[in-house]
Amino acid sequence: MTIEEIVRGESKNVEFKVVLPEKSEKYTKTIVAFANTQGGRLVIGIDDRTREVIGVDEESVFKMMDSISNAVSDSCVPQIVPNIELQTVGGKTVIVVTTAPGPNRPYYLKAKGKEKGTFIRVAGTSRLAYADKIRELELEGSRISWDELTCVGFEVTEQQTEKLCRDIMEFRRVAGLPKREMTEAQLINWKLLKKADDSLIASNAFVLLTSDYFPFSKTQCAVFKGRERTVFLDKREFIGPIYEQIEEATAFVLRNIRLGATISGLIRREAYELPVEAVREMIINAHCHRNLSDSSCVQVAVYDDRLEVTSPGGLYNGLTYEEIMNGHSKLRNRTIANIFNQMGLVEAWGTGIKRIMQAADHYRLPAPEIQAFDDMFRVNLYRNSLTEFEEGTFDSVMGKRANRVESTRKFGESSEKVRRRFGEGSEKNQITLWNTEINDMQRNILNLIRKNNRISAKGMAEVLSVSSRAVEKNIKLLKDRGILIRHGSPKSGYWEIC
Repeated sequence: MTIEEIVRGESKNVEFKVVLPEKSEKYTKTIVAFANTQGGRLVIGIDDRTREVIGVDEESVFKMMDSISNAVSDSCVPQIVPNIELQTVGGKTVIVVTTAPGPNRPYYLKAKGKEKGTFIRVAGTSRLAYADKIRELELEGSRISWDELTCVGFEVTEQQTEKLCRDIMEFRRVAGLPKREMTEAQLINWKLLKKADDSLIASNAFVLLTSDYFPFSKTQCAVFKGRERTVFLDKREFIGPIYEQIEEATAFVLRNIRLGATISGLIRREAYELPVEAVREMIINAHCHRNLSDSSCVQVAVYDDRLEVTSPGGLYNGLTYEEIMNGHSKLRNRTIANIFNQMGLVEAWGTGIKRIMQAADHYRLPAPEIQAFDDMFRVNLYRNSLTEFEEGTFDSVMGKRANRVESTRKFGESSEKVRRRFGEGSEKNQITLWNTEINDMQRNILNLIRKNNRISAKGMAEVLSVSSRAVEKNIKLLKDRGILIRHGSPKSGYWEIC
């Protein structure tokens, strides 16, 4: 323990006691709370109000250490074995009791029982755990994630399994992953389904990926006026398979943030004021790592100054803020995380927060804010002011500043303007882009998209009487040149002509 740490005061991981309490419950509940969350240190001999180092009586210090050890051993279930040591701070002796995050959760006080004796650490205090938190601690202790559990009473249909298999294959194709045939047997292998006699039993993960069965499985999206949750400008609620919710919530955000454009020569290029990959990563992380035992839902809020994404549940299984910032990851929902990985939604474990930070830095945005609470996790991605957006900060993130004589700019479209023109190919786009060197098939593809921006590649092939492979090849060329962008999932997404 250092003077600097003492000056910072009590926190989620540190608690001071000026003397060892006569009643052991006053400190054993703190040790239980540390074991149930991220671990911590109980320091005897420091005034918790003034942070003055008082020290302990050196003649009775070993007696106090034995008393602490016996009280913890006798009072806590399952057994907790803290590290108890002496330290000298400011020339005085203090006792430091260090408790590691426990693997056999939940820990509780034997005399009070599990319901009234399970404590968790919240900020600088030890609080009684509520029922939902105790259930999650039980799952952590049994090494089982909630999404692996059987969903009793849910009927598995052939249509659900076939759709999920198709969607996984399509996501893999769009993500550029190796082609993989999806079957019912593969879903069983991934623990989405279980075979029981002649029927199939669904895991909670399968239900979340195929239906709107659980009331809490939804994404609430809203646009607020100003910087507080006071006046709604727009709000939507998305339900159904969670990967479709992710695509729909991402599209909602893009409809409600500013769009910048630079026209250089004949080419008009557009990009959003926030990095799309960061927006999508925030929403994916919120669903992938949320506490599914919590009845709350994922929330996505757009303010004048930021995008805020909140997921139910704090950090999982002793994970600390410092660890997540350094790329460490503990999977709360193992089955869903695996499926997201198979679909290309999750590229590498533990990189989500770093990718958001890097994308914000590349766009020259303020550093994103990470907020970890006991019952929720929040990421704030801050927007540049409208003035900065109009003055050309946005231009710099596109890789270079356009010459003011040779190019024209359009910045800061309002949310309502973006919403009105979303999915519509403007006449200006058609004139500037279609005079560039594109072949007849590409021109026909753009014409079809202008008429119906939700048309599939297969649908284009049928209209043009060519193979789907030829259409996909030309779509890729249009994408590579920045002429065409695909938004959303293969089924519910749409095309945008830039």
